[in-house]
Order: sequence, then structure tokens, then C-alpha cells
Amino acid sequence: MPNQGSQAKQILIAILLVVLGGVLGYKIRGNENIPGLTPLLSRTGIVKVQNTEQPTEFKDVDFGEFWDIWGILEESYIDPEKVKPTEMVYGAIKGMTSSLEDPYTMFLPPDDQKRSEEDLSGAFYGVGIQLDYVDNVLAVGAPLKGSPAEQAGLKAKDLILHVKDNKIDKDTQGWSLAEAVGYIRGERGTKVTLTLLRRDEKPEPFEVTLTRDEIVVPSAELQYVDLPNGQKAAVITLSRFGERTESELNTAIADIQRQSPKVAGIILDMRNNPGGFLDGAVDVASEFIGDGVIVTQQGRNSSRDYIAKGNARLAQYPVEVVVNGGSASAAEIVAGALRDRKGAKLIGEKTFGKGTVQDALRLPSGAGLHVTIAKWILPNGDWIQETGIPVNVEVKDDDQTEIDEVLERAKTELVQ
Repeated sequence: MPNQGSQAKQILIAILLVVLGGVLGYKIRGNENIPGLTPLLSRTGIVKVQNTEQPTEFKDVDFGEFWDIWGILEESYIDPEKVKPTEMVYGAIKGMTSSLEDPYTMFLPPDDQKRSEEDLSGAFYGVGIQLDYVDNVLAVGAPLKGSPAEQAGLKAKDLILHVKDNKIDKDTQGWSLAEAVGYIRGERGTKVTLTLLRRDEKPEPFEVTLTRDEIVVPSAELQYVDLPNGQKAAVITLSRFGERTESELNTAIADIQRQSPKVAGIILDMRNNPGGFLDGAVDVASEFIGDGVIVTQQGRNSSRDYIAKGNARLAQYPVEVVVNGGSASAAEIVAGALRDRKGAKLIGEKTFGKGTVQDALRLPSGAGLHVTIAKWILPNGDWIQETGIPVNVEVKDDDQTEIDEVLERAKTELVQ
């Protein structure tokens, strides 16, 4: 099969050059919004290779063994129909990214990239789980409000050990986020069984069977609540930082400004908010903070301060922030900035602890590459990777009651 092998080699070299170009910074910036799952993403356009010369550090790499193995599989594997050059190339690239041992740096084949782009831009069919990792094990980052996952009682940081439906029956070890999304999502009305481990409450794994449904995720929701002193507060619930966050938050702010009598304060509820776009976090924080640093991004060779944009339409209101273990990434940036710059109290439970930034690159083939490019630092100098942000007032919501104990405590703290 010499022709197929030669063609496959050309495909691999081309894709490797594109990937290496992206890693080395050969890219152009555009207006594409490329959403991720939980990673904090900068917005980057399609990768364009401008320099195809092999980098000096790769000149000593011997690809001979790679091609020897390719040839052996091509000629000897028992089922030749499974020897698919494109899939083998994608597998090789996935292995390259996984060798970095960073679950947030990943290669997404075109179908996975398409699902990733859908994630922050509209509805999809699934069970309503934001995915993340705990100790490099696939885990529930957050169950979405009203989703099959929330209705079944799944909780943030539940470990997902196994996935089974009518097409697969696999352990999740070694899965990327994109692979996990591909396996757990599916057609509306179909069922999927997850084997979970809730280490703090249940020492043994347990199974939950969920029926997939349409998942629609609003970015920002507004409600008004009565405070203990007879005044009212605005509760802004941010479920993620996506493409619709700006417009939905603008609507909420306009409503708050129209209120008469004026609201006494704001409760910003970011429980189970898995994050999203970096600039979305800066935009939200800038509505409460008039000037100065919101967050600092520290990269491999440089750093950058993200400064408040001067909107500050909510700066005159007292604010309390509600978080929990599912509050991650961009949500932690906003929570930390309001704590450090505005003196807001954090109420609830310690946040997830994700302190890195990923560049989201779309390759010409339609595939995608998420690359960890920096860590982010809060205004007071904290880097919260794996440690999270501790709360000022620790409160847990009791699932056995109809009262939201955390929100009730936030209301009390707002009038003190």
C-alpha cells in the first residue's frame, strides 16, 4: 500500500506543521468565538502557518520508528479496514498533546471541535454536565440547572469512572474533555449510564442512568429578593462566560437601573459556573470595578495586566458573591477580583481551583487545538491552581430543605 502510506505521511507532516506553527505562535487573530468546556479561553482565530522550517529543537528527533510502526500496522494488522490514515494521524497528535500531562491542552478532531463551538453558543442534546478533572480523573465540574444531571442529584466533583450506552461501554481513564463530551452527549431521548464516585459521601461507586434531553444554557439570569431589613436585592446568576453573557448581562443591568425604589445591593451567584472566555470575566468584573487591575496573565515569556474597562454600571451597589466547588476559571477571576478590589465577601464553599489560560486555535482542517499558554494571578497576588479561593463565610446548601441556605446567608450579609 505504498501510495496510501505516502499520502498519509504527507497528511501527517502537514498537520504537524500546522500544530507546531500554532504552538510557536504562527497564528492570526480573528473574531471567532471558540468556546471550551471548562478551560479559561482567550479568543484566537484560525491558525495560519507562515514558517514551515523545522524548529531547531526538533532537528534531532528521529521519526523513523514512528514510520516503521505505521508500516507494520498498515501491512500486518488483522483488520485492514480499521487502518484509517486520518484517524491514525489524529491519534498521533492526541498522543503528542497528552504527553504534556495537562488535561487542558488537547487536540480536537473536527467533530469534537464542532461540539466545542456549540457549547457556549446555543442548545445541544445531552445530560447537562459541565466536565472537568479532579486529580486527573474525569469529574463533574457542575450539573446545569434544570438538566437531567441536576434532577438525578449529580454534584460538582463527582468522579465519572465509566460510561455506558447502546454504543459504548468504557472506563473513562485517559479520556480528554472532548472525548468525554462525545461519549456522554447523544440523541434526545436516549439513555446513558454513568458510574460515579462521591468520595466525601459514598465510599463505593454507584450508577446513575440519565435520559438525554435538549440543554439550553442561559448565561445570565436576574431575580429580585426581599432582604431582612425590608429592602430588596438583585440576584444576578451567572452560569457561564460565553457568547451570550454580554447581551444578557446588559439586559439585567438595565432592569436593575430602572428599579424604583432602588435596589439595596447585588448578590452575584456564580455557583457551578465552570468558566469560559477570559475577556468575558474582565467584562463582568468591570461592571463592578471602575479602574485598575482585574487579573494578571503570566505567560511563558511575558505578562499582561487586564485593566477594568470603565463601565462600572454596578459600582455604586454593595455586592456579595456566592460560590462553591463548581465555580471555576473565569468565575474565580471575577470572584477574586471583587474580593480583592471591592472588598466583597465570598459566601458558600471554596472554589474549584483552575488558574490557567488556554488559547483556542481552529486549524484549517476544522480541527481544534487548546494550548495552555499562561497562568492568571488575582490582584492581591494569589495563584489559585488546585487550591481554589477560600470563602469568607462558609455555608452549605442543604439538599433536604426547600430553602437555599447559601442565598439566605448572602442576604443577611448584604445588610450587615
